[in-house]
Amino acid sequence: MNGVVKLPEKFLWGTATAAHQVEGNNINSDSWVLEHLPHSMYLEPSGDSIDHYHRYKEDIALLAGLGFNSYRFSVEWARIEPEKGSISHASLDHYKRMLECCYKHDLAPMVTLHHFTSPRWLVREGGWGSLETAERFGKYATLVAKELGGMIHSICTINEANIPVMLRSMWMRRMEEADEDNAVFMDTGMVEAAAAFGISRENFKPFMYAIQPEDMDVVLNAHNQAIWGVKSERPDLPVGITLALQDLQATKGGEEVRDEYRRELQDVFLNAIREGNDDFVGVQTYSRSRFGPDGPIGPEDGVPLTQMGYEYYPQALGSTIRYAAEKTGKPVIVTENGIGTSLDSERSEYFRVALQCLVECLKDGIDVRGYYAWSAFDNYEWNSGYEKTFGLIAVDRRTQKRKVKSSAYWLGEVAKQNRFPID
Repeated sequence: MNGVVKLPEKFLWGTATAAHQVEGNNINSDSWVLEHLPHSMYLEPSGDSIDHYHRYKEDIALLAGLGFNSYRFSVEWARIEPEKGSISHASLDHYKRMLECCYKHDLAPMVTLHHFTSPRWLVREGGWGSLETAERFGKYATLVAKELGGMIHSICTINEANIPVMLRSMWMRRMEEADEDNAVFMDTGMVEAAAAFGISRENFKPFMYAIQPEDMDVVLNAHNQAIWGVKSERPDLPVGITLALQDLQATKGGEEVRDEYRRELQDVFLNAIREGNDDFVGVQTYSRSRFGPDGPIGPEDGVPLTQMGYEYYPQALGSTIRYAAEKTGKPVIVTENGIGTSLDSERSEYFRVALQCLVECLKDGIDVRGYYAWSAFDNYEWNSGYEKTFGLIAVDRRTQKRKVKSSAYWLGEVAKQNRFPID
């Protein structure tokens, strides 16, 4: 890349979090139940997490001080509606104060309505396998837009709506490979989980386990209901959805298999966005996947891997931005991009290469409107517990003391100058 590129004047530079991963003690959510099962797939419970629920003021001020102009976070449905039809106005007031704090520090708030976790009662009622869930989610979105919409810059309805389909593919491979831990959970753990909610195993459908085609119809319907609900209250509020988009690459002879996976994992959702009322598509990219004639083939021997076990490949971002823009015809916002690593220098280099690819997309005329690094903090990484570190800011979970990493200062300076590269 030659020369310095000035990014669009209103380009969104931010970091992202999810409520359950940072707030702590989200006891009315389905994930809290699953974390405490005897045969849980979670390495450890979330507990206090990094106590963002109480420490958001200092956290938001810290992010603003680094140079970012936006903050993406989620509001927790399980807090706002802890029981069906019972609305917690105290929780709504909490998120209102968070939004006010963002504006106090000149951070445009992007709010996600659903980031993997759901209220316990929703799972008892059939979860993401129930046709009624779409309507219930639409009502929840309408409520958030009515109560908080005047302070929200933009809304993501559902985080990584296609992730259950990706998990289905992954689980099927694990079962074929006789993954012992996965087999124990699928047999014993699933029975325990369903019993914890007082339902049958067949009706156990938290978001991550809604893996059947009919479940995806519920998810996409819920997204559309949410758009309608938000727009009914705030017609000018930009609304979109985020997708987990890997760069899917084929080796010789693997093109047909790759394209088949792409149709199921990506195209169904991207086509729905093209045909829908979305104002943007959220791209969330971390790596690539390679395919041969017989299916996924994994990384090449000797290539560096991240803490999550997938290939270190920041170049993936450019490919997924281009593909999402081409398939949907909608503006793109990179709502997540980052790396799990214990080496912060590796994180900085990952961002540098990924941003080079993003800038090339802008130079080619693609409408990219923002970039959010995952994650603002080292936080609770779902079934991996606290082992994986994606954060720009480290957290001592005993003292809850924050420590800014060098990568955060570097990326914040890029955001502050709104140009790339910088010295």
